[in-house]
Amino acid sequence: MPDQLIFAMEVTFNGLLNGVMYALVALGFVLIFKASGIFNYAQGVMALFAAMTLVGIQEGRVPFAHLINAMFGTHVHEFGWEVPALLAILLTVLVMVAFAYLVQRFVFRHLVGQEPIILFMATIGLAYFLEGVSDLMWGSEIRNLDVGLPQGINDWIDSTTFEALGYGFFIDNLDIAAAVIAAILVMSLIAYSQYTKNGRAMRAVADDHQAALSVGISLNYVWILVWSLAGMVALVAGVMWGSKSGVQFSLSLIALKALPVLMLGGFTSIPGAIVGGLIIGVGEALFEFAVGPLIGGATENWFAYVLALVFLVFRPQGLFGEKIIERV
Repeated sequence: MPDQLIFAMEVTFNGLLNGVMYALVALGFVLIFKASGIFNYAQGVMALFAAMTLVGIQEGRVPFAHLINAMFGTHVHEFGWEVPALLAILLTVLVMVAFAYLVQRFVFRHLVGQEPIILFMATIGLAYFLEGVSDLMWGSEIRNLDVGLPQGINDWIDSTTFEALGYGFFIDNLDIAAAVIAAILVMSLIAYSQYTKNGRAMRAVADDHQAALSVGISLNYVWILVWSLAGMVALVAGVMWGSKSGVQFSLSLIALKALPVLMLGGFTSIPGAIVGGLIIGVGEALFEFAVGPLIGGATENWFAYVLALVFLVFRPQGLFGEKIIERV
């Protein structure tokens, strides 16, 4: 088998796994948009905040330590204990639920029935506010995140491909774990939205806020539920990306990578987020492998957006999105 074909196979496999990581971020966007009609610009910052909170709880750090020390002249930074990973994850979930309640209570409760652009602008403000709170709460240092997920090269894949092809594929165990977790998460979200009472209520709220209120659906409860679920998805994405590249403020930029995924898969489709992520992951990896050396490389920075632009021209709703027809 030609060496270039073998290398392309490895690149494709790694691209698929990278696409799963992109899809994890896109899921949060889809979840909120599908259930409330809000494009949540703050989803990337939510992943950052969740990851920073998880690390802070694990390390026993004092929240707002820098602010407390500046105000009272103290030098307190840590409680002096470490929290097990599973307990830290559960506590972080509670923090994200509390965040969802506060967002609904102080922001979106006052914006019921407003135009989508107003809701979108509110999420922009929320993103910058949450980024500032993250800095005050946990500091801006880069931190390592370890929750016990396997990392490093997968020896079984390496040895198997070497025996079969004479070349061992370098596949990261963390990427494989992310793919498995994403599959479980997607199946759970689909089942929840399709077959539960709360899932039907979420879809009703997305269709029409006022109509949902008129049939007795609590808009407050549904929005808290939606933002809580999105916060949990952000936590999963933050854990995966934080474990891979460290917890740092650039983590919030992963939301930008989710935008082409949403354009391809559709803003209202959970399976579409996965398919869109896989297309982007494989497409940018193969394009960089085949064309990158000819034009100077670094095509991963723009290929996904060009591909998304092409999809917008020919299929604006995405592969799995719902086509909107308005009577005029």
